[in-house]
Parts: sequence; structure tokens; C-alpha cells
Amino acid sequence: MKVASNLMVKIPVMRYNDHITKARSVLRDDVFRELYVVDEQNRLMGYLDISDVLRVVDTKSNVTIKGFVREAARVSPGAPLTEVTHAIMSTYTNSAAVVDEGGLLQGGVLFSELFPILISRRTISGRVGDVMSHEPITCAPEDPIHKIYSLIIASGFIAFPVVQRDGAVIGIISRRDLLRAGSVRTSVKNQADTTVDRVMTTPVISVAPDDQIATAARLMVDHDISILPVIDESKRIVGIIDRHDVSSCLVP
Repeated sequence: MKVASNLMVKIPVMRYNDHITKARSVLRDDVFRELYVVDEQNRLMGYLDISDVLRVVDTKSNVTIKGFVREAARVSPGAPLTEVTHAIMSTYTNSAAVVDEGGLLQGGVLFSELFPILISRRTISGRVGDVMSHEPITCAPEDPIHKIYSLIIASGFIAFPVVQRDGAVIGIISRRDLLRAGSVRTSVKNQADTTVDRVMTTPVISVAPDDQIATAARLMVDHDISILPVIDESKRIVGIIDRHDVSSCLVP
């Protein structure tokens, strides 16, 4: 039986006195959505999320990460994968820190790596419409970036569907899209007119409310994405389903 240590990877770490700009640089250039924060002895103190990094838009800043650190999901190296999943679900994070008995950080388990194993072990029953989040917040392709930037910071959501005036979903804009677009911070700071369609991700992969949850799960794995818009027969968006929604059907 696989345990946490079998899926453990090295995740970048920060310390309280590191600048937020350093964390932003690491998250922009790497695949991670979270960084762990440790003390001088490598004991886990918490984690830093992409949304927190986005709060500081200055290119150069003396702001440290200390005020942004959150409580991390943590498991032991020998924790079964069901326990790892519970830890991630309870904190709504994208990883679980693996720590020894003394609290020393050993590594982390990414939800993106755990998810395919979870869905392969159990038959997933039910419809997408039964577990999706209803009435999703959307944006328009012509919306200014600073509006979406503020919305992501205020809501804590990881992404928003981009919807045209006729109701068609044409893209997704995520925290990572904002972080990677070099001109975004300048646009936000100056309230400039850079629009969503310049940085959104396309094409859109979606599901319908009557599709099986298993179908949504397989699409997430096959395309390495964490969120899917749910489109009804009228081509209107009616919800959002993500890895956490799917996993809620797997863990008792």
C-alpha cells in the first residue's frame, strides 16, 4: 500500500524574513501553487499561497512573508493516502507537508499527483451537477485585469471562467495566469486597461451537469487541470467542478 513518502516531492521553502517578491519569483517560474515556510532548524511553520503572493504588486518590496503564512496540511511519512487526502481536503490546499515526529519538513505530497491514484482506486458514481459549485463568478474578455486581480484576492477563488456577451465560455483566467503575465502587476498598480483576453488560458475544456463525475475526473487527469466549467444544453455556464469536489465523493 502506498503511503505519503512514496509520493513525496521536494517543495521550495521560505523563511519568515524572506521577501514576498522572492516567493513570487519562485511561484511564477515553477509548477507549485504553495511554498512551505520553515524555521532555521527546518521545522514546518506553515505555507504560503499564490493568492497571498498576488497581494503585493510592487516589483521591489521590503514586505516579508511573515504576515501571510497559513496553517499547512501536514502528515507523517507513513500516512496512508486516505489520510493525506483528508488533510488536503480539510485545509482546502493543493498539497500536504510531510513531517517527521519532531516537525522537521521532509517534503510534500501534491494533490495533482495524488488525485490520479485516488480516482483509479474507486468507482466514482454520481453526476457532475450533484457536486459542482453553483452560480460561479465569471468575467468578460474585455474586463480590465485590475478588476479580476482584486476579485481573486477578495474571493480566494483560484480561477474564473471568461464569458462572452452571448454566454459562450471562451477561456479561464487563473491566479497562475496573473502571476506569469509580466505586465499584470504594472497594469494593476496603474489601473491600466490590460484586458482579460490577453492573459486568459484557452481553449476551454468543460463538462455538462448530467455528465458522470468520473468523466470530469478523467478530463482533469488527462489534461492536468484542476477546474472545469460546467455548461448546460443551452451552452450557458451553470457551475464549476474542481479536484476537491471530485475527491469529496471518494473519501468517507
